[in-house]
Amino acid sequence: MFFYILKRLALILPTLFGILLLTFLIVQSAPGGPVEQLVAELSGHGTDAATARLTGTANNEIISSDYKGREGLDNDLVKKIEKIYGFDQPPSLRFWNMLKNFARFDFGESLFKGRSVIDLIKEKLPVSISLGIWSTLIIYLISIPLGIKKAVKNGESFDIWTSAVVLVGYAIPGFMFAIFLIVLFAGGQYLDLFPLRGLTSDNWDNLSTIGQITDYIWHMTLPVISMVIGGFAGLTLLTKNSFLDELSKQYVLTARAKGLSEKKVLYGHVFRNAMLIVIAGFPSAFIGVFFTGSVLIEVIFSLDGLGLLGFEAAMNRDYPLIFASLYIFTLLGLVMNLIGDLTYVLIDPRIDFEKRAR
Repeated sequence: MFFYILKRLALILPTLFGILLLTFLIVQSAPGGPVEQLVAELSGHGTDAATARLTGTANNEIISSDYKGREGLDNDLVKKIEKIYGFDQPPSLRFWNMLKNFARFDFGESLFKGRSVIDLIKEKLPVSISLGIWSTLIIYLISIPLGIKKAVKNGESFDIWTSAVVLVGYAIPGFMFAIFLIVLFAGGQYLDLFPLRGLTSDNWDNLSTIGQITDYIWHMTLPVISMVIGGFAGLTLLTKNSFLDELSKQYVLTARAKGLSEKKVLYGHVFRNAMLIVIAGFPSAFIGVFFTGSVLIEVIFSLDGLGLLGFEAAMNRDYPLIFASLYIFTLLGLVMNLIGDLTYVLIDPRIDFEKRAR
C-alpha cells in the first residue's frame, strides 16, 4: 500500500500540470480579458475605477489574450496596460513563471480587488469549510441509515412514503428551498427566527464561548438545511440500491441459512461490500458541496465564501483568482480521491491496490 500511495502522489504533479496547461491555453484564446475591459473603459467611458486599476494594479504573469478595441488610445498607454497585466512577456515564459509561483503557493494579486489572492482565499475559506463540512456530514448521516432502512423495508409502506420525500428533495433545487426557508423563517412574511446574512453576528467577538457557538449554529442552520435537501436524495437512493444488490447475492442466502441473525448478516457481511460504492462517491460529493454546490446558497444568504469568490473572478476575468481557485480545487480533489482509496482498504482489507496496479 505504501508504494501505491507514492505512485498516486507522483501522479498529482503531471495531472496538475496538464490541467493548468489546458486552462492556460483556453484563457489565451478567450476574448474579453482584463486588458480589453480596461481599454474599453478608458476609450469609451473612462472611470475612476479604470484609472485606479491603470495606476495601481500589480504585475501578473499568467494572463494572455489577443485583444481589440485599442482604437483611440495612445500606443504607449496600451503598452503600459499590457505591462501592468503581464502581456509584455511571451506565453511560454508566463506559464513557466506561473508554475514556479504556484509551487510556492504564490498566486500574485487579484486584478480587480487589489489584494493578495492567497489572503482573499484565506478570508473566504471559513465560510466554504463551514458549509462543506457540515452539509456533507449531515447528508451522509441521514442518507446512509435511511438508504439501509429502505433496502431492508423494500416495497413496504416505509419505503414508499420515504421515496416520495426523497423524490421531492431531488426535484426541488437547493436554492429554491433556500428562498422558501427565508420567506418562512427569516423575516420574509411569516416568522423571524433566523438571520438572513453572514456567518456570525456583528457582536460575535464580545460573546462568550457558548454564545459564539450558539451564534454560529444560528447563522448556519438555514444555509446547511438548504444544501442538505438538495444533496441527500441521490446518496440515499445510491445506498439503497447498493444494499439491495448485495442482499440478493448468494453469500447472503448462505449466511441466513446458517442461522445468523438479520442484523449480523446486514452489518457483518453486507455492510462492508455495499458501502464501497458509497465511499467511491465521497470525494466528488465533498468537493461538489465544498466548492461548487454552495455558490447560489452563498449569494442568497450573503455568505462570502470561495464559491462566490470564484464566480465573481470568472465574471470579472480575474485570472489570478481563477487559476488559483482551479489549482487549489484540483489539488484538493486529487488528495480526496487518494483518501477515498485508503478508506476502501479500511472498510475491506481484502482490497489490494498494489496488486491491481501490476
